[in-house]
Amino acid sequence: MLLLTPAFRVASRLLGIVVLCWLLTLATAAARPAPSHAAWTALLSRHVLADGRVDYRGFRADEDALAEYLEQLDETAPDPAAWSPNDIKAYWINAYNANVVSLVLQYYPLSSLTDTRIKSKATGSFSPWEAPVVYAGGQTYSLNQVEKQFLQAAFRDARVHFALVQAAVSSPPLLNEAYEGARLEQQLEAQTRRFLNDPTYNQLTKPQPQLSSLFDWYGADFGTSQPALLAFVNRYAHAPLAAGTTFSFLPFDWHLNDRLPLSDSQALKKP
Repeated sequence: MLLLTPAFRVASRLLGIVVLCWLLTLATAAARPAPSHAAWTALLSRHVLADGRVDYRGFRADEDALAEYLEQLDETAPDPAAWSPNDIKAYWINAYNANVVSLVLQYYPLSSLTDTRIKSKATGSFSPWEAPVVYAGGQTYSLNQVEKQFLQAAFRDARVHFALVQAAVSSPPLLNEAYEGARLEQQLEAQTRRFLNDPTYNQLTKPQPQLSSLFDWYGADFGTSQPALLAFVNRYAHAPLAAGTTFSFLPFDWHLNDRLPLSDSQALKKP
């Protein structure tokens, strides 16, 4: 029979404790809850006006706080096994919007985010929507990937189009608080109703109603016919439109949704 020395037995117990602690650590990490978005809410409440325009000049003073929030998102990627679908959806909406604001601040002052090119020595240059700028769980994604893969394909929720922002005059207004999983249904419903009934973005009272270009670009998400689109509109319109109503689409204004519009000379140089 093999006899174990006292020293070996002690070492075995210590090793067992170490392994147990390691397994507990892995279990804890795997079950990490959805992150708090309080830091993003604090930034938005300070720098987003009631009408959704953004005080980018003021936001620049809080770039470090924004960077810390984005780092927090990178360290806490969505976990479908532990998070609710609404927690995951809120995470990606906030990540998208926070990274759009971060891109604007990196190139500010500018006339339009679409005028920028994100350069990389390894892979060339990209539009802001195709550049790998979103960090989550150590992985890198583009804004288009977040929108199309993690939101549209995963949830098929057309209301998300009115929560994501493009830092443009015709973009849905940036909410002055973070999206939260526990309140996401109420937030998305309110944001959709707000966007649809604001004549800045949609003109529903004209003889020929006109909708935002978003309804044209993402038409399949609102149904494949004018009657289906009308049904979606009437779900949120303050005054429902008559049966048989058809729509045209407004041009999209890509100018920056800044609190104070820049002159052409300001947009050409950084201070």
